[in-house]
Amino acid sequence: MDHTSDPNAACYRIDPQRTDLAREFRSHIRGPYSQELQKLLHRMRWGPVGGRYLLYVLEPGRRWALAQMPPERGQKVRLFLDCRFDSLDAAEWHVFRLRWQALTGCELPLDETGSERP
Repeated sequence: MDHTSDPNAACYRIDPQRTDLAREFRSHIRGPYSQELQKLLHRMRWGPVGGRYLLYVLEPGRRWALAQMPPERGQKVRLFLDCRFDSLDAAEWHVFRLRWQALTGCELPLDETGSERP
């Protein structure tokens, strides 16, 4: 089932103990994804736009910066030029970790490679 259009996936509760799903994402950032990871990603990408983290393209296919949607429509996107990436995978993983923390209230205990932090 494609969970991108599953109305129940938006209510999916992210269990902060399910670091296996985060590891799965880190090892296959562009997919394919298990059903559970699809639900988690849908939940991360669903909901209010205000405050949502995203990537801003600095150089197409080469460089990205972290950005954040404004709280209200019509305001400017907040750009974090001090948070730049030369790899789309690294950028996607960074945003995944930020969204994980925002939705669970817990910092993801995995580093940039997907390994447990000491």
